[in-house]
Amino acid sequence: MGRITEDLIRRNAEHNDCVIFSLEELSLHQQEIERLEHVDRWCRDLKILYLQNNLIGKIENVGKLKKLEYLNLALNNIEKIENLEGCEGLTKLDLTVNFIGQLSSVKALRHNIHLRELFLMGNPCADFRGYRQFVVATLQQLKWLDGKEIERSERIQALQDFPVIEQQIGEQEKAYCLRRAKDKKEAERKLQEERENREEEGRPGCDGCSPSSGESKGHVQAPDTRQGDREEKQLDSSEADLEFWNKPSLFTPESRLETLRHMEKQRKDGEKLSEKKKEVKPPRTLVTEDGRALNVNEPKLGFSLRDDEQRNQIILDLAVYRYLDTSLISVDVQPTYVRVMVKGKPFQLVLPGEVRPDSSSAKRSQTTGHLVVCMPKVGEVITGSQLTPKPGMSNPDSSRERSNKRSKQTEKLEVDPSKHSFPDVANIVQGKKHTPRRVHPEPEVPPSGGDPDFEDNPEVPPLI
Repeated sequence: MGRITEDLIRRNAEHNDCVIFSLEELSLHQQEIERLEHVDRWCRDLKILYLQNNLIGKIENVGKLKKLEYLNLALNNIEKIENLEGCEGLTKLDLTVNFIGQLSSVKALRHNIHLRELFLMGNPCADFRGYRQFVVATLQQLKWLDGKEIERSERIQALQDFPVIEQQIGEQEKAYCLRRAKDKKEAERKLQEERENREEEGRPGCDGCSPSSGESKGHVQAPDTRQGDREEKQLDSSEADLEFWNKPSLFTPESRLETLRHMEKQRKDGEKLSEKKKEVKPPRTLVTEDGRALNVNEPKLGFSLRDDEQRNQIILDLAVYRYLDTSLISVDVQPTYVRVMVKGKPFQLVLPGEVRPDSSSAKRSQTTGHLVVCMPKVGEVITGSQLTPKPGMSNPDSSRERSNKRSKQTEKLEVDPSKHSFPDVANIVQGKKHTPRRVHPEPEVPPSGGDPDFEDNPEVPPLI
């Protein structure tokens, strides 16, 4: 069962930076709390307090909450309204679906002069004849009762009929108290019987306790008997559970506690059974006994392996989850394989060639979160039937082939088409004159007709 602790309050005070002394709103619903305690000492400034759907049986330890405005105690085991006189600022009180049978206890709320809303639906007292008139006449500061506004005429009529209604309510309370006392005795008797049955079941039986004459045979058959006992226990527990839920019961605080204890016992039995069924998985084999690495993808991540021939390296792109913390990833590069541990699950891949682990690098993409591992290759890499040299290294055979190809290439010179003989090689190079490689025929200059004084000087350029 749950209790109100300082740690519980701090966990529910995240909106206030886990500071509890200045807390104004606190929600402790569905915590299986049986007793209301410590709140008035640790959270004096509370204005709103949610305690619905718990197992609280008494209103207590809230008298010092002077600033409390809204108190929600719906779906609990409260049987009487009390100890709320100190909540001077209380304006709304929710006691829906409790076990309040003493309707006269609402008189304790007369001191809460600021109380405007009250919820009592789902309680035994709400079934009394004259219930609403009694509450309206008793608490004249109320404006709303069970979500319905109180009219002025309704209050006047309730005040006029109050003496008769008060007498009727008193008689109904006495009858309810007698029934409630009988229910308590019946619940105590059943609880005592259950305790006795548990004690008898816990005692060792006589059958099978004394060692038999064939001790060795009994030892051999032990696993079969244990398995049969487990099956019988499971059948018995399922039958007992079905019987518990089909058994009719009254709606009382004791029945609520009994149901909760039964559910808690079921939960514990289920946890024990699941622990027994859990089998420790053997560690996954990553390297065989003969030293051969295996391809493993336990985290089931997508990946791509690329051979970068230009930079002479192998690149692994592993699709790691984008928002996974990098501290949960570890990379181990070996000469023939790479291993990546993602949240304790291994990813291992055999590489197509030998790499240098000391020069390898790993980084994550800031956009996709992928893990990129770059692994430089060792020396030369054989691709097909050709030998690809390492960048920066020259091959002497290839240089020789290049020089031979250049030597085989011949240069052709253009000559005068009118001359069919080869030019004189000795007169090609002269001391003063520079003869170009390509010799073009000189244009013939026609002599000026009939001029005896004409002298053709080759140094004078022709007139255009």
